[in-house]
Amino acid sequence: MRWLLMFVLGLSLPALADLDYRLEPRQIADGTWLLEGSTDNFAKANGGNIVNVGFIVTEAGVVVIDTGPSRRYGQALRAAIARVTDKPIIQVLLTHHHPDHVLGNQAFTDVPIGALAGTTELLKQQGDAMAENMYRMVGDWMRGTEVVLPTQVVEPGTRTIGSHPLRLLGLRGHTGADLAILDEKTGVLFAGDLVFFERALTTPNSPGLEVWQADIDTLQALPWKQVVAGHGPVASDARPFAQMRDYLGWLDGLMRDGATQGKDMAEMIRSPIPERFAAISLTRYELIRSVSHLYPRYERGQMKRLDENARDAL
Repeated sequence: MRWLLMFVLGLSLPALADLDYRLEPRQIADGTWLLEGSTDNFAKANGGNIVNVGFIVTEAGVVVIDTGPSRRYGQALRAAIARVTDKPIIQVLLTHHHPDHVLGNQAFTDVPIGALAGTTELLKQQGDAMAENMYRMVGDWMRGTEVVLPTQVVEPGTRTIGSHPLRLLGLRGHTGADLAILDEKTGVLFAGDLVFFERALTTPNSPGLEVWQADIDTLQALPWKQVVAGHGPVASDARPFAQMRDYLGWLDGLMRDGATQGKDMAEMIRSPIPERFAAISLTRYELIRSVSHLYPRYERGQMKRLDENARDAL
């Protein structure tokens, strides 16, 4: 029996050894580091590493922005930070509750984990189901991962850590509870998933595309120098905002027109993708998902109540 156990372990160890995120922090500003994820979808090949995670090294300690998609990622993130600085991690800030941004929390249970109150509530409601779905999509990368809720409520305003005044904005467009962080010392804006760049946006919890458009206006008006999207490359110009505004406007118009014309969801998901969005990752996949998430609202908006029909007939 012992030899059989050793044989099984021998088969599994090489597979586990391959589960290495190989995180390489890249400095993008004074004391500011980025770990840039893929713009692909969740897959066993990437372990769910499709997210941009950052950290700021201040005189007082390290601030971590989002913790990644798994316990294993969170542990790798801590190791990557330790290769950059020996300062202690003193704060984690979560931009929103989606699993690729928060399931690394287990690696930071010794640190205050801050989030908007709405983010904590959404994670409490949806976290276990989202974690189960991640297990299905990325497999062994998720081993041992469990949902850890934030321990600290973040209020919008400015909080200075070391010499870095961090402007914390409570917005709503992506999930209903979205934290954006502007480091006023460096001008780096961590926009979370309020901004996708060169990757199609996701809409499962959006309260409405018009809300999201207003958030984009708010973010663009800030005195930023670099924009770190939740997904996609860092930019030092307004291209991420222009692309988001264009894409949101197209998606909103597409669904408004479809509802007015009485199209069903099957017709909507076959809608042509404009050429200007052809190079954006996962546009067809995310259009299908967005139609399922949002189109019923547009259809309901075209429905008249029976008493309205009667009043119109008078």
